[in-house]
Amino acid sequence: MDIDIIKKLLEDYKAGEVSINNVLGKIKELPYKDIGFAKVDSHRKIRCGFPEVIFCMGKTTEQVVKIVEHIVAGGNDMLATRANREIYEAVSKEFPEAVYHEQARTITIRKTKRKPHKGLILIITAGTSDIPVAEEARVTAEIMGNNVKVLYDVGVAGIHRLMKSHGELLKANVIIVVAGMEGALASVVGGLVDCPVIGVPTSIGYGASFFGVAPLLSMLNSCASGVSVVNIDNGFGAAYVASLINRTKR
Repeated sequence: MDIDIIKKLLEDYKAGEVSINNVLGKIKELPYKDIGFAKVDSHRKIRCGFPEVIFCMGKTTEQVVKIVEHIVAGGNDMLATRANREIYEAVSKEFPEAVYHEQARTITIRKTKRKPHKGLILIITAGTSDIPVAEEARVTAEIMGNNVKVLYDVGVAGIHRLMKSHGELLKANVIIVVAGMEGALASVVGGLVDCPVIGVPTSIGYGASFFGVAPLLSMLNSCASGVSVVNIDNGFGAAYVASLINRTKR
């Protein structure tokens, strides 16, 4: 941020020329750091409540490391998604505190202490093969300051496994349901609880699942009114929305 702009805004505020809301509004619109190949959004935490998240696919290792440097320099927590071990090793050379979550394919660096939101985010998978997407959601939700529990491999092929944990479902403030194949689990859960359910279709399944299109359409056509849906394999997106919901819990 240009310090001269801030000084001018504060001077105008002291002179009574602008209100504090106008000052805060202007600050929220201010800058990003242009590093040539990327424009790092240094004020996303102010606007949205969490710093910019790095999507690693398509970026070089060097590019990811440079972006990490700018995010962490602001004293922010850092989350990088769809990261491989090569990227992690490069990041960890600069930041030994970096943690690689292999199943989730994410890298996290914690720089702040967050008081956890009061509500619980419960993450459920239909099968074991859906766990990597669920783990991306778990890591995302946790670094965003949420209490998270998981319930894995409770799909509709053995629905008694889910019903045994019905009490856990009722404790949640928001539930993320991760399912491939036909994606029916989201509708089942949506019909059992009074909290928001976020469906995450996965690309797991045989040929007719069309790499996640079949469960995506099943979830979009759910007759359970409380179910909303994110894109295929988008555990990160589901957790981000769940965190926005959960932080309203008083």
